[in-house]
Amino acid sequence: MGCDKLSEAAAAKFAELDAFIDGFGINRDDPRRSGRLIQVLHRAQKIFGYLPDVVQKHVAGKMFLPTSKVAGVVSFYNYFSTEPKGKYCIDVCLGTACYVKGSEKVLSEIERVLGVKADTCPTEDGLFSISALRCVGACGLAPVMVVNGKVYGKVTPAKAVEIINEYKQRG
Repeated sequence: MGCDKLSEAAAAKFAELDAFIDGFGINRDDPRRSGRLIQVLHRAQKIFGYLPDVVQKHVAGKMFLPTSKVAGVVSFYNYFSTEPKGKYCIDVCLGTACYVKGSEKVLSEIERVLGVKADTCPTEDGLFSISALRCVGACGLAPVMVVNGKVYGKVTPAKAVEIINEYKQRG
C-alpha cells in the first residue's frame, strides 16, 4: 500500500511539472526550448525538492533536448541539487569572517545535534539538511547561519540549537 501512495504522489508531481512545461507550447522545432530549461528546472526542483536522474530525463524528453544538456545545466549551477534536501535547509557560512568568529564550532554543534554531517543526506525524519558555504555576504553579522533563506547573525553553538529547536516545533 505504501508503494501505491508513493506512485500516486510521484504521478501527481510529474503531472504538475508536465502542465508547467506544456504551458510554454514547446515543440521539437521551437528554437526557444533551450532558453526555457533553467526556468523548467527551477520549477521541477520546487515540485520534487531535488533533481534526480529520472526527473532530468523526463524534462529532457518533454523539452526535446538531449539528457546530457539537461544534466550539464544541473551540474553547472550550484542552485540545483541532485540529492534530496530536508524541509529546512541549514547553511552555515565558513567564510573568513565567520570562521574567525567561530562558525566551525557552530557547524560542529549543528551536526552533533542533528546527527548528520554537512553536505550529506538529510536527517532521518527529513526535516533538516546542512550545507557548509564559503560566504553568504553578511560578514558584519558573523558567524552566520541561514535557514531556508532566513539569515541569523552572531550565532553561537547554543543559539544554533535554539534555532533548530524552533524549527523542530514547526515540524
